[in-house]
Amino acid sequence: MATITIPLDADTARLYSEAPADLQKKFRLLLTLWIRELAMSPRPLQAIMDEISQRALERGLTPEVLESLLNAE
Repeated sequence: MATITIPLDADTARLYSEAPADLQKKFRLLLTLWIRELAMSPRPLQAIMDEISQRALERGLTPEVLESLLNAE
């Protein structure tokens, strides 16, 4: 296992730091999978991000809902 440093906004860093160890492990696994998928994809990053955004919108994740989730404590 290797360790890297990724800059995050203060709220996200705090949420991660305050999360229980099992949830932190899930975050790390999810991030690992996302990085691998993005790095190995023949599609441009912007196309992948657009697809993810479209899926989120189709599932009801509007900008307002996202903002509410990000600001929830």
